[in-house]
Amino acid sequence: MQIAQFAEGGLFEPRKIAAALRTSAEEVALTVGLGKDALQRRTRIQSDKTQRRLRELVEVLNKVQPRFGSDLIAYAWYRSEPLPGFDGRTAMQLVQEGKAQQVLEYIDAVDAGVYA
Repeated sequence: MQIAQFAEGGLFEPRKIAAALRTSAEEVALTVGLGKDALQRRTRIQSDKTQRRLRELVEVLNKVQPRFGSDLIAYAWYRSEPLPGFDGRTAMQLVQEGKAQQVLEYIDAVDAGVYA
């Protein structure tokens, strides 16, 4: 995932993220823990919380995409693969709870061979 391809005017653009993942902006909103209307109004899209959650999604997918070779497979992993040590929660569930940093640290630990 090239981060710049998801930006427009210095902000993450939900419709571009949704297009790359072959889904809707409403689904993107739900997968990052926002209401589906959060990505419909320009003022809501520009809010710090919305931009932070979109950035976290892109960061997580960007880290795991090389492992899977596909943005779509990385997105499927994000949504459905339970992470060891997180009570069976997925990366998506952790991001929804505001724990994206823990997901990123887990991915780094796996890449370093800690959780082989």
